Amino acid sequence: MAYGYMGKILMVDLSKGEINEEIIPDEIYEKYTSGVGLASWLLYHRIPAGADPLGPDNIIGIVAGLLTGTGALFTGRWAAVGKSPLTGGWGDANGGGKLAPALKRSGYDGIFFKGKSENPVYLKVIDGKAELVDASRVWGKDIVESEELIKEEIGEKVQTALIGPSGEKMSLISGIVNDKARIAARSGLGAVMGSKNVKGIAVTGKQKPNVKDPKNVKQVSETFMKWFNKDERFKRKIITNRLLVWSAKFMRITPVFPRLPADLLKIGLDKWGTISANVLSSECGDSPVKNWKGAGYRDFPISTHAENLDPQRIIDYQKKKYKCFSCPLGCGGVLEVNDGPYPLGEIHKPEYEGVACLGTLLLNNDLHSILKMNDMLNRAGMDCIGAGVTVAWAMECYEKGLLTKDELDGIDLVWGNADSIMKLIDKMIKREGIGDILADGCKMASERLNKGKEFAMHAGGQELPAHDGRYDPGFSIAYSIEPTPGRHTNYSYAWLELFVLPKIVKSLPRLPAYTTAKNKFYADNIARIKQLVAASQYMQFVNGVGACYFGAQMDGELDLPAYVNAVTGWKRTPEEYLKIGERIQNLRQAFNIKHGIKPMTDFTLPDRAWGKPPLDYGPIKGVTLNIKSLQNDFLDCIGWDKETAVPTKAKLMELGLEDVALEITG
Repeated sequence: MAYGYMGKILMVDLSKGEINEEIIPDEIYEKYTSGVGLASWLLYHRIPAGADPLGPDNIIGIVAGLLTGTGALFTGRWAAVGKSPLTGGWGDANGGGKLAPALKRSGYDGIFFKGKSENPVYLKVIDGKAELVDASRVWGKDIVESEELIKEEIGEKVQTALIGPSGEKMSLISGIVNDKARIAARSGLGAVMGSKNVKGIAVTGKQKPNVKDPKNVKQVSETFMKWFNKDERFKRKIITNRLLVWSAKFMRITPVFPRLPADLLKIGLDKWGTISANVLSSECGDSPVKNWKGAGYRDFPISTHAENLDPQRIIDYQKKKYKCFSCPLGCGGVLEVNDGPYPLGEIHKPEYEGVACLGTLLLNNDLHSILKMNDMLNRAGMDCIGAGVTVAWAMECYEKGLLTKDELDGIDLVWGNADSIMKLIDKMIKREGIGDILADGCKMASERLNKGKEFAMHAGGQELPAHDGRYDPGFSIAYSIEPTPGRHTNYSYAWLELFVLPKIVKSLPRLPAYTTAKNKFYADNIARIKQLVAASQYMQFVNGVGACYFGAQMDGELDLPAYVNAVTGWKRTPEEYLKIGERIQNLRQAFNIKHGIKPMTDFTLPDRAWGKPPLDYGPIKGVTLNIKSLQNDFLDCIGWDKETAVPTKAKLMELGLEDVALEITG
């Protein structure tokens, strides 16, 4: 009997109009768990080398994790997977909300599409019964209207994952959206779904995963909640938005960096959500400013700019909190905005990345415009990071005279001009005029126009997020080495401090209580790099079981290995689960090698992103990372070739990936 996982997937051949149920052997779950792990095994073996990401040979999947629906906390995440049209390699994107448990209740661990439908369709799955449904009624409509129409049409409480107009028009920075605004935004997988004429899925059911030891699952949850609720009221009172500002100013000037306390993260997420970082990150140097060439305290100062984006100003509009499935925290929210120039009514609260990329990065301090643009992008199904970074590139081109007002369709694209930014975003969503070029991201735009390539802030085609690797060099490693480059949700030095992995994986060394600027920015610290490698592997385990990475950042108190043992009865050590994460990580990297990616050249960071030349003011003044040394140390520790980032044959054999070793290393 399968425990935790459903043991089967749906494979939809759109070209033939066929839907087939496939039983997945138990040993695949035992080697990869589910979620991204299961997907990495399936897609590596079924997408042929050289497949066009927007062609019929690509496979797009939506998968749920092994722990989802078992009673485990923080395990409501789902992932979209496929070959990325943005990077040409492995693509995955993470989403939350209520979709993942509904997918498993429908009877499946994942739904995969190959081929191409002649006409627009969506897949309806109710209790194991699947059918392709004509989607012409919702094709061309935004996410909110599409979800409402599909639910009305089916007449049951289904959960949907849909593309909007951005995905339909195959924008390479489009994602897949559930719960009207929860977007799996990265890797351009919305374009893959659009290329197949698939609007999305609608799923529900009454099936439940089996749990081997439900009493033990409950005990693990109770142990975590004792820590979670400890001194809660007191900490909520002392952690205010003013304290965040004070902390940011301290972090900007201090030569000593204390280990990040998980309590600060927990209370910040509970009170404000990810927007708790709006002012803090801008001031301390974490947020890139003015397309990575400025510093918040001077170019986006608190008193005149950042204060307008104070998280409390946004929370004042909050109508109710929003929690993903099985989440005890609830960092999301639904706002009611009826004042200002854009009365929007009910919308989802923006995330930090959206505020930073539509605000700080562009020197835009107009909160109402940011709320409006964030809602526009959610409805269109377009990645707010990709959109904001691409606009920043266009702004710098305009500033330097590389793009004229006429080339921008009459838009005066000066820094901080909220009206101009909004007009450009609208054009990108509609793929009109200059927006048709920008809708595929800054790398494609710089290549098509043959200008401004040196300040297109991307890695391998994927726009860099709102965490500056010069402030946290762990991000720079992740941005340039990860199989999905330019991603902040994998690992960094800050995430290490919040994971506290040695609490779970006892064999790992503990991190020091603090570090100095010298050690943080310049010293080669092999112990820290080894921890970073472990974090990269642990995150793949986290994604395989369907857990939230904020849950993983709860000071090491959320014991996911204990949950898996209780759910499945496997009785494995945390080190063995870390090995599963390592196997997933290596298979994702092998996927890239199979598809012709040369990571050390294709995923290089722009010079500006690692401090060449260094900034001459601000918290990271004078910082130039020795990026090659950092990469070499990481590659050496992870067991990949230092010149090519190809997993070594010995490493693949060690992980039981003999067929993969034969294919990519001979």
